[in-house]
Amino acid sequence: MAKSKEKNKALKLRHQGKSMKEIAEIVGVSKGTVSLWCRDIQLTPEQVKKLYARDSGPGYEGRMKGARMQYERRLKRIADGKKDGIKKLKQLSDRDLLIAGLALYWGEGGKKQRDVKLANADPEVIKFMMKWFREAWKVDEDRFKLTVGINDIHKHRVNEVEQYWSDITKVPRQQFRKTSLIKVKNKKNYDNFPVYYGTLYIYIRRGAEMYYQIMGLIDALGKLGQKKIKK
Repeated sequence: MAKSKEKNKALKLRHQGKSMKEIAEIVGVSKGTVSLWCRDIQLTPEQVKKLYARDSGPGYEGRMKGARMQYERRLKRIADGKKDGIKKLKQLSDRDLLIAGLALYWGEGGKKQRDVKLANADPEVIKFMMKWFREAWKVDEDRFKLTVGINDIHKHRVNEVEQYWSDITKVPRQQFRKTSLIKVKNKKNYDNFPVYYGTLYIYIRRGAEMYYQIMGLIDALGKLGQKKIKK
């Protein structure tokens, strides 16, 4: 298991603009490990400038320019990817919504019992699946039952966490079951503790018939995906 305490400390230091070498020395791990942990953190132009300012020898201006260009290219690629995605998809038809939701349920939903249920920690996935249940399956609002699962160290935040998921799903808290507080011996150190909201479990009441239909469609989707594309 990754050393969560050391990793979280490294992430905080990187967010502060520390160099990989500095972080490695402070945390007491290799520079390669720090690089792996912090690979997704993007420094601001100001932080990059400060790092290079410490090494203002020959080639400093060139390195600064290169780093700035690389940062700007990365931001442009992210923006272009989003624009290209919208351009390609444009909008979802009813069939598109049904298939996309089936694919997500196939990966994240309950399939072993005759219950329609799904668990995920990503609010965007939850929003999409709530739309899927409401629009593709016409699920009545009173059939939604939600439960939050979160580490016991967040028990003082239960009201905040439940309200967060209520706002995301548009389901009133009266339809939430008691939050499941998970107790573990080695309590994880969360780098994003104040903005961590655990995992949301969505259950659909009286969902047996819906379950059979979903399983049938998933089976069909799998078989169609294996067919050779006719030219």
